[in-house]
Amino acid sequence: MRNRFDKRVVIVTGSSLGIGFAAAQGFAAEGAHVVLCARNEEQLKRAADSIADDGGKVSYQALDLADTDAFEKLIQDTATEHGRLDALVNNAAVTRHRMIDSMSLEAWRKNFCVTVDATFIGTKTAMAIMGKQEQGGAIVNVSSSCGSRATVGVSGYSAAKAAADSFSNCAAMEGATMGVRVNSVVPGSVATAASEAAVAGNQKVQDAIHSTIPMQRSGTPEEIAAAILFLASDEASFITGVELPVDGGKLAQLYVPTTLI
Repeated sequence: MRNRFDKRVVIVTGSSLGIGFAAAQGFAAEGAHVVLCARNEEQLKRAADSIADDGGKVSYQALDLADTDAFEKLIQDTATEHGRLDALVNNAAVTRHRMIDSMSLEAWRKNFCVTVDATFIGTKTAMAIMGKQEQGGAIVNVSSSCGSRATVGVSGYSAAKAAADSFSNCAAMEGATMGVRVNSVVPGSVATAASEAAVAGNQKVQDAIHSTIPMQRSGTPEEIAAAILFLASDEASFITGVELPVDGGKLAQLYVPTTLI
């Protein structure tokens, strides 16, 4: 096992389940002290216990990323306690499935409160800390293929992801002279417990989803996590401002089949 993150400190948001948990497991397995945060304290404790049982160094704090003051404090407190902050993974997001003609302004804004606002506050706070460190730091924002491809029923989520992508690129330019790298991972369809439960027993839906992916399957949380860890590691020391698709080739297509559901 490699130890790319030995003695390093990493914060991962939305880390109780799915991609965030897989990333946290990966960082801990490679030597990092990982700080988990998510809304559900019970799920968060289970995630932390699982990492600790595997010998990982982990702590956690339950918080709603919509509370940006609490998120800012978590980042600052982590850096103060450990004397450093090496990586921040902005993974948490809010998804509100609504058709445009039935979406309220409140529902629209909820897509942005975590996906954009928390990403901004997290990046701003982490950059200020990392920019003063000799070793700098890395920020990885978890985006979505929805940010660059139109999808029915998720206009708010898609718009929020597109905004976060643009912000990430701007942050990469500003962080470049500070020793802070900012990159995005762009997952396509991912087989998380939640997504699998949503289509369980409906082979037609599963086949329709896979038909839009050249590799004919969904990715796994661990495959997305591998890209996150790479971009946060010294192996990516000359990489910033990148949006890395991890989607089985979906975004590379000129044509996506429309025989869906």
